[in-house]
Amino acid sequence: MFEPNFRYTNKIVQLLTRISAAREVILNSPLIPKWEVALRREAIIHSAHSSTSIEGNRLSLGQVSDLVQGRDVMAARKDKQEVLNYLNVLENIGNVIKGSSISGQDVLNIHRMVAKDTLDNPDDCGVYRSRYVVVANRLTGKVFFRPPKNEDVPGLINDLLEWINSEEAKELDPIIEAGISHYEFVRIHPFVDGNGRTTRVLTTLILYLRGFDTKQFFCLDDYYDSDRQAYYRTLQSVDQETLDLTAWLEYFVEGVNVSIETVKERVTRLSSERLRKGERGQIALTERQMRIVEFVNQRGRITNRDVREMFKLSDEGALKEIKKLVNLGVIKSQGKGRALHYILQ
Repeated sequence: MFEPNFRYTNKIVQLLTRISAAREVILNSPLIPKWEVALRREAIIHSAHSSTSIEGNRLSLGQVSDLVQGRDVMAARKDKQEVLNYLNVLENIGNVIKGSSISGQDVLNIHRMVAKDTLDNPDDCGVYRSRYVVVANRLTGKVFFRPPKNEDVPGLINDLLEWINSEEAKELDPIIEAGISHYEFVRIHPFVDGNGRTTRVLTTLILYLRGFDTKQFFCLDDYYDSDRQAYYRTLQSVDQETLDLTAWLEYFVEGVNVSIETVKERVTRLSSERLRKGERGQIALTERQMRIVEFVNQRGRITNRDVREMFKLSDEGALKEIKKLVNLGVIKSQGKGRALHYILQ
């Protein structure tokens, strides 16, 4: 079984303490669903933009946002497909695997979802590499990293997954487990292309399964994309003889800290505004209610007819869903008769 080599430094311990405190603030803040949905939506958009941008995708953040809203953008087909694939995986992260353990087939399925209709050879999608590739500068040809041999890939992935699913890994802080897995997956480099995106989805999935980011508020990919050279430099700095991950983990944990502090600052401000209005307690929404709120966020309003069509409900059933949100103080009515619609409170 894979055995990671690292040590806890003062920096790592201090950052993990800060992250834990910030996460508690976020999860215990009296957020109304409008903000929960907005934060999740924003994090997913930023993640899709940053993770694909790191690997050369040319879409802007605004264009990614347009794609999320179903609008077409003037861009290369491959660029759009990469972003749409990544968005699809993140939006369905809770359904990517069945159960709480990650299997080799799950890894192949994730790559298939991420790389769908984007590879030069479609046969490379969802399968481990059958030809040797190196990590190199596309312009100069300079080789940065030589991954393991093709025939070693399945065994190395199985060893890594055995560790990820082990009690030993679950005794670690989820961030440490995710950081170790991130590096080892990059090192194995199991696919011809799409390794970075698959790795970052796997990282997100581990944090999700371990209960760290079940609401998907955090965007780690922005940190990597803000200084790509630092990201690649830190990955490449790991000694291939000892595979000591300490320096990499300091960088990785710092990234989580930057991301979570950004969310905490925003949540604290929004929560304070809500408290000044005299509202109290958190509001839990069903999946259907979340979709209604997301619709209002996108369109600015919703009608009884919209809800009927979304869920194939009767007039009475749609009105019942709307009234629940009205009673919770999430939406309110505007207009009368045929002009009646609902907006966020």
